[in-house]
This record gives sequence, structure tokens and C-alpha cells, in this order.
Amino acid sequence: MKLLIVAIGVVILLFLISKCKLNTFISLIITSLITGLLLGVPLDKLAGLIEKGIGSQVGHLALFFEVGLVLLLPIIFAIASELGISLLYLGIPMVAALSITHGFLPPHPAPVAISEIYHANIGMVLLYGIIVAIPTVLIAGPLFTKVIQRFVPSAFNKKGDLAVIGESKKFQLNETPSFANSLVTSLFPVILMVIATLYELIVHGGKQTGQSNLLDKIIAFIGTPSIAMLISLILAIYTMGIRRRKSMKELMISFEEAIKGIAMMLLIIGGGGAFKEILIAGGVGHYVTQLFAHSTLSPLILAWLIAVVLRLALGSATVAALTASSLVVPLVATTGVNPVLMVIATGAGSLFFSHVNDAGFWMFKEYFNLSVKETLMTWSVLEAVISICGLIGVLILNIFV
Repeated sequence: MKLLIVAIGVVILLFLISKCKLNTFISLIITSLITGLLLGVPLDKLAGLIEKGIGSQVGHLALFFEVGLVLLLPIIFAIASELGISLLYLGIPMVAALSITHGFLPPHPAPVAISEIYHANIGMVLLYGIIVAIPTVLIAGPLFTKVIQRFVPSAFNKKGDLAVIGESKKFQLNETPSFANSLVTSLFPVILMVIATLYELIVHGGKQTGQSNLLDKIIAFIGTPSIAMLISLILAIYTMGIRRRKSMKELMISFEEAIKGIAMMLLIIGGGGAFKEILIAGGVGHYVTQLFAHSTLSPLILAWLIAVVLRLALGSATVAALTASSLVVPLVATTGVNPVLMVIATGAGSLFFSHVNDAGFWMFKEYFNLSVKETLMTWSVLEAVISICGLIGVLILNIFV
């Protein structure tokens, strides 16, 4: 019954956006309220849950996948604009690689957390994850792009336009920063987060130790996504601004313009977080775990399938992966299945068919200026392809290891 309610909520959301032409953020909030009532969430708690969902989603916007997307998009947009080609022609392979990293590969937080639940060796997860990731990237990136162009030509007819992420300006080569400056500045938040993750893996074996000494605390602090972005912003003010003789007033004006450009997108992402929070509070995740409590499927397929259903119902890949792994972890000991393969199978399932209850869906839609239908046909199908390829790769590996 709860899954039927989730389906009804999705239909309501699509109706409000597509047929009523209502603003996406307002549609998400209305849908969250209706779905919460149908799921039996107390009326006096609905507003608080929606506020919590918006706050947590926007507050944790910088958790890895989104950081990579934000950092790489200006490069993709600039290249597409310069060459006069479709944004999606370059964008799909980019988000495919990011999504695969998000689901399969340490040191991303989700695979690391799942590895701890299954007691899997992090190094082997990375090795097997790369083996599965390489063919998956080739299939979901360039191959999928060529195939999907035939089915959604309208999405690929949109040329690169830097105005989507802010005002664009033509620069002479002597006006631009050096390659090293550009590379270090743009990748600095990722560098800080990778340093923190590698430190935890190497020094503490990937386990949370409670940050027992000052160095632990400092590394953990600078590796926090929001702090990493703040430090990188301060660095960029110097490397891209003060060092290049730009006034602070000029830099602050550019900051204000940048915020204006993404304000509505942030609200939409927050609305997606509100919808997800209502579904979790309504007991959808618990209901799904009960459905598979006595299944006799292969542990690898079962872990993937539970993660798939949770992903479709809740939207969050991380929640889907952690919930699914917690449910099937007893099977690792009783069946002797390789825990490393269980990590990758669960991660692959958690990526399946991202749709309207996932913040990533709305980021992709807004950045690439697509309709809901175009986003479903490109981004959502892409995520399904990645998930299925990941499962196939795991099942093949299971024959040999």
C-alpha cells in the first residue's frame, strides 16, 4: 500500500509540473504535504519534516557527486559553447563517470560506509569497483549517448549556453589565469576531501575513531564538504582575484550574481529533499525491508534488488544503499558470498532510475535546461543503465572470484 501511495505522489507531482505548469518547488512542497497525509504522517509534524528535508538537503548539497557536477559543469558548458555542440553530448559521459564513482568506488563516503557494514576490504572494493566501472563507463557514457540521441533529439538540439550558469564573457588568452592556477583552484575542494578520506583509510583503516588527537580533528574539519568549499572559495578569491589585481568590490559583485543564478535551483533541490524526508518519515523504507525479509534470491541479486526498490521509493542513493546493506548483511556470513561483491552490488542498485524524488534529478534538469520528460529519458534511463551494468559486472566477477 505504501508503494502505491508513493506512486500516487509521483503522478501528482508530474501532473502539477507538466499539466498545471506550476513552479517545480511549489509542486514539490504540495506533493510532499499530500503524500505525507496519505502515508499517515501526523498533521502537526508535516511542516517540521518539510523544513528538515529542505534544510538537510541544501545543507549537505556539497557531498561529493554535487561537488564534482558543480566543478565540471562550467568546463562542459564552455567547451560545448565553443564547439557549438549539444550540452548533453559532453554532459552525459561526465555525469555517468561521476555517478559510477558515487556508487561503486571508495573513497566516496557511500561505498566506504557499505564496506564497513559488510566488513569488506576497502582496497579490494576499490580494485573490483574499477574492474566493473571501466566497461560501465564505456557503455553508459559514449555508447548510451549515441543511442539516446535517436530517442530524445529535442534534448540534444540545445546548444551550449554559459548563461545557464551565469553571465559569460569572451576573454583574450593573456587575460586568463595559468593552467596550473586554474587546475589547482578548481579542484581544491576535491583535493581536501580526498586528503581527509585517504588519511582516515591509511591511518585508521577506514574506521571512525572519534578523532582522538589534534591532527585527526584538523584533517576531519578541512575534509568536511562545506568547510572544504569555504577554504577553496577563500583560495579562489586570492588566486583568481587579488593575485590578478581585481578589486574586492568587483569580486563580491560576481559572487552576488552567481548566487542569483542558482537561487531557484537550490529551492528545487531543497523541495526534493522535503519529499524524500516525508517518504522516510512515512515508513516507506521500513515497509520495503519487510517485503524482502524472507526472500530466497541470491544475496548479490537480493542486495541489488532491495537497493533498487528503496531508490525508487525514497530517492536517496545513500539511504537506499545503507538500508539495503543493513538488511542483507547476515547473508554474508550464512552463504559465504564475497562481501566485496556485495558492496558493489548494493551500490549499483542504489543508483537505479533516479526520478522526481531525487535531488540529482532536479540538478540535472535545471543545469541542462531540460523538460521533465527529457530528464526522465536521459538522466533516469542513464542511471538505470549504470545500475544494470554494475549488477552484470558483479555477477560475472562472482564466477571467477
